[in-house]
Amino acid sequence: MNAIADDVAQLLDTAARAAREASAVLATAPRPQRDAALMAAAAALRARADLVIAANAADVEGAPGLSAAFRDRLLLNPARVEAMARAVEEVAALPDPVGRVLAEWTRPNGLLIRRVTQPLGVIGMIYESRPNVGADAAALCLKAGSAVILRGGSESTRSAAAIHGCMVEGLRAAGLPEAAVQIAPTADRAFVAAMLRAAGLIDLIIPRGGKGLVTRVQQEARVPVLAHAEGLCHTYIHESADPAMARTILANAKMRRTGVCGATETLLIDSAIAPSLLPLLVADLRALGCDFRADDRARAIVADLPPATEEDFRTEWLDAILSVKVVDGVDQALDHIRRFGSEHTEAIVTQNEGVATHFLNNLASAVGMWNASTQFCDGGEFGFGAEIGIATGRLHARGPVGPEQLCTWRYTVIGTGQTRP
Repeated sequence: MNAIADDVAQLLDTAARAAREASAVLATAPRPQRDAALMAAAAALRARADLVIAANAADVEGAPGLSAAFRDRLLLNPARVEAMARAVEEVAALPDPVGRVLAEWTRPNGLLIRRVTQPLGVIGMIYESRPNVGADAAALCLKAGSAVILRGGSESTRSAAAIHGCMVEGLRAAGLPEAAVQIAPTADRAFVAAMLRAAGLIDLIIPRGGKGLVTRVQQEARVPVLAHAEGLCHTYIHESADPAMARTILANAKMRRTGVCGATETLLIDSAIAPSLLPLLVADLRALGCDFRADDRARAIVADLPPATEEDFRTEWLDAILSVKVVDGVDQALDHIRRFGSEHTEAIVTQNEGVATHFLNNLASAVGMWNASTQFCDGGEFGFGAEIGIATGRLHARGPVGPEQLCTWRYTVIGTGQTRP
């Protein structure tokens, strides 16, 4: 390692060791103390809203040439700062995930065995562009009794620092160690590499961002990773769908916020209903500023749709673009999702309960929706207050990651003097 890399590695080592000490305090801190820290942090976000917004404005001004979707992810305004504060309060109001007895049983020899939740320890959160992720991650980790080191995108450093200051104010007010929530002390990209190599200091890495970030973390990490999914989400409109419902759901699923990971990127529509409904769906979305990439069967119905390539169906647009494919029934829709999807969130619009059940039972995705917008895939909407991301790995957590998913468990064995023969 060169001198700069050595300096960065030392910064990470110092931060992680301080986080480790803080995590030991958090692990035994009573719920009222952790909740008090969250409530004080929410109050600080409101009290410092002008400072947070000013810092964010400087970030936006310092990153010219942003796409509309990227700018939307980066931007903070009074409503979004208030939403951050409310989310922190909602996390505080959740049941305590630490110390819950998940199961207990008594063995024939009289030993009582309990499986009990406990904090993970130190979590490293690496995220891009959306500064509110820092507040969400800090709140959820504190609720779950773990310390966190936050490394946001280089384009949001001022916003991250302002939000971090509010979280630290909450910790200070509750008498908890300030090192329980830290931000990267340097914008050097080598700090991310140091986090990924910090086995024994960091217990879990959570990347939240684009496919490139998640892939890099998965390839380079020597620390366990809870991967956030690329949001290549699908909405499938079955032939039994109520047309008015389908139009409303799709418009929301695609266009409410195009830059979030729960936005629908591909429309799958049954051939039986496509001739009558597809022109209406296209007109609805075009009125909202959406563009399209469509297969030949869709273009035979709406002739001026731009043609789609196979790569288009593999693309998470994060923009006002929708891929469109006509399919013959639910199984063909499922085949397409298995081939092109990212196992994030899929929705079906249908009045047929049997078809909906078949669709949902045959998904490999973390979240399946029936007659609802894919944009409901969100920790706040699931009742978690906030989320760190959408996990799609086949082990441990799946779907929105809230406080419960940030805990592991231990076993407690209670005897009456037994010895093993």
